[in-house]
Amino acid sequence: MKRKALFFDIDGTLLSEVTGEVPSSAVNALERALACGHLTFINTGRTWCALPAEFKRMEFSGYVCGCGTYIQFGDEILLKRSIPVRRGEEIVKVLRENWADMILEGTDDCFLPERHSRFESLEGTRRYFRNMGLGLERYAEQGGCEFDKFVFYTDALTNKEVIFSNLSADMDLMDRRNGFYEAAPRGFSKGTGIEYVLRHFGMEKEDAYVFGDSSNDLAMFQAVPHAVAMGKHDPVLEPHTEFVTRTVEEDGLAFAMEHYGLI
Repeated sequence: MKRKALFFDIDGTLLSEVTGEVPSSAVNALERALACGHLTFINTGRTWCALPAEFKRMEFSGYVCGCGTYIQFGDEILLKRSIPVRRGEEIVKVLRENWADMILEGTDDCFLPERHSRFESLEGTRRYFRNMGLGLERYAEQGGCEFDKFVFYTDALTNKEVIFSNLSADMDLMDRRNGFYEAAPRGFSKGTGIEYVLRHFGMEKEDAYVFGDSSNDLAMFQAVPHAVAMGKHDPVLEPHTEFVTRTVEEDGLAFAMEHYGLI
């Protein structure tokens, strides 16, 4: 078979949200795909520093991180895009003044609010990042933070109209539901990351396969014809899904890769 490029989301796709582990069937399938000469890429909204160590130890061809703002192949960094520091400080000011809280996600570190947040999900992420040694050096409000993308939390107190108006100038927003938004520089997404990789290797869209489960995988699914939704997935993906596989726990990745003759 001609060489293909395979792109995998992490949470709910590679990593089971039930067991907290990558099934052995998925590890084996990834190894077989590489042995067949295919390219395998993690494609995640997480920035490089927030990528769990186990995925850096696993044998992938490369990584598309931070919604396409950072691309690495082997040990070579192919692309890196950060939000200018002054613009980043303006974004933090707008979010704070309009009653939103944020997490700034950079290649090397993440930056959180100094004060305790009223959003418990943010505090849960703070605890998770602390366990990874992230978010300890500088707070978002201190300024001088270099970050590639960010997420922000809103509720009934938040003046979203002002925030959206400010961000619409140069940011692409993803509504992750329940008042939670993900933002990346205009023109960067999981989908543009795939397009960059394909151009770099002289491959066509028909040579790419994407695997995902959530709303932030939508850009991947819109980018190529071969889109695989996990057995448990967000309905927003369905109009762009070519094949629905089994759940992570039911060896869905291996099943899909065998379905397409990739392994």
